[in-house]
Amino acid sequence: MRLIKSLREEIRTVRDKDPAARGIVEVILCYPGFHAVCIHRVAHVLWNHKYYSIARCLSQTSRFLTGIDIHPGAKIGRRFFIDHGCGVVIGETAEIGDDVLMYQGVTLGGTSLAKGKRHPTIGNNVVVGSAAIVLGPVTIGDGARIGANSVVLRTVPAEAVVVGVPGRVVEGRNGPVEVLDHGRLPDPFTEAIRVILEEQGSIREKLADLECIKGQSVLPENLAQKIAVVENVFSNGEGI
Repeated sequence: MRLIKSLREEIRTVRDKDPAARGIVEVILCYPGFHAVCIHRVAHVLWNHKYYSIARCLSQTSRFLTGIDIHPGAKIGRRFFIDHGCGVVIGETAEIGDDVLMYQGVTLGGTSLAKGKRHPTIGNNVVVGSAAIVLGPVTIGDGARIGANSVVLRTVPAEAVVVGVPGRVVEGRNGPVEVLDHGRLPDPFTEAIRVILEEQGSIREKLADLECIKGQSVLPENLAQKIAVVENVFSNGEGI
């Protein structure tokens, strides 16, 4: 009964977190993230009972079948869902809380060859975006959001939004970010360039006024056009 209840919860988690899931049969047959988590549950029990070789063989079989590499020693909470899943790597001492959503290509890796805790601890209700990398024994606080392609090397406070390389805690420019709407995540690099362009524009206007007073030539037309194009790109929310 306990096993059936656990499987039902895993299936319900997939259906709740993926709008593409249309039914129980589809989840059971077609979701590698679901397969990887279920196999890990068994491998983790074997690992805790010191059947290390069997547990590792089971996890490697799961990796071959799903493309998801979860070490059997990793501790994973309830209702964990890996969406798409291919390329996910979760290290031996990683700890993942309840209700965590993780996308493809994520790495929870270590930065040391020393024994002991060397992989991240992920809190409850955390979302980790595609291809994000979290390294070392850092802690990601409850409710945090890690943006796609971010590289996180430091502890992240609860409810924070992290983007960039290295990851930086930022606040959304357009209001709260629901789950992980990548299109609305702020970009600190673009913000920095936007500020620089605004400051340069102010300086350029003052310089043009001085040049007119002294009868000198103003900014060449072709250069002015290029600057206008760059400013327009960043003012429209586009960027590097």
